[in-house]
Amino acid sequence: MSAHFSLARAAAEAAASGQHYPQGALYVVATPIGNLADISLRALHVLGLMDTIACEDTRHTQTLLRAYGLDSAAARLLAVHEHNESEAAQLVLQRLRAGQRVAYVSDAGTPGISDPGARLVAAVQAQGLRSVPLPGASSPTTLISVAGLPDFSGAGGGFVFKGFLPSKSSERTRAVQELAQEARAVVLLEAPHRMEALADALATLGERRVTVGRELTKQFEEIATLPAQALPAWLQADANRLRGEFALVLHAEPAPPATGTGERALRLLLEHLPLKTAVQIAAEWSGESRNTLYDTALALKKAAAP
Repeated sequence: MSAHFSLARAAAEAAASGQHYPQGALYVVATPIGNLADISLRALHVLGLMDTIACEDTRHTQTLLRAYGLDSAAARLLAVHEHNESEAAQLVLQRLRAGQRVAYVSDAGTPGISDPGARLVAAVQAQGLRSVPLPGASSPTTLISVAGLPDFSGAGGGFVFKGFLPSKSSERTRAVQELAQEARAVVLLEAPHRMEALADALATLGERRVTVGRELTKQFEEIATLPAQALPAWLQADANRLRGEFALVLHAEPAPPATGTGERALRLLLEHLPLKTAVQIAAEWSGESRNTLYDTALALKKAAAP
């Protein structure tokens, strides 16, 4: 497969080699979440330039480097994962102080986001050393981009990243109950063997919409938006839907319209527009029933008649 990326490596050299890559710095490199073609040109160049590549799983990273035709010698790789991150960070610091360029990659996506890397970066910063981010693929932002969330600057705007909910049933149920009180959108991640349990828990949120993404960027990618209560049935409709990694966006809870907003809008609109047009606009703006607003408009017209 490395031959497939020969042109990409040449493009990476042309595009990124003229930039400055200081020694004694940690390069936090995002890698694809499934589709190898999602690697950035800058990441390709930097991974080839590094003295050491610290990584979540040396075997996985070795396979990734080989796919791109990059040096995958075991001597270049250093295991830094959730079980040894604090201790391994000291080895990284030693290499940085010696003037090495060190990259950190997780198994997929952007390090430090529901992946190891955060404690390593904190240790590097605490020693006054430099961390250089190389942005790229991330399953939360990938799914958000196709979830159709409202303008983040408006009411209920923005989102909360929760990642993986607790694995214990009682704790997961409690976490979902807390999510029910969150007005903003919430981003979740889940492994295939726990997805059915998460779907059952989220189903208690009823009509609140959920966008679910499975196998994002891969050949069998699937994305759907549906009410939370329909999520278990959606999973059961196809046995293949329990394969692969999941990202989910629990949509923001729509804010109920303020009481009387439709009538206030009608009073203003009726001064300048025909009754039916005023009712239509007031209903679309306030979310209130068109029939109810029509009756209100008739009453206002009647009250205003001489």
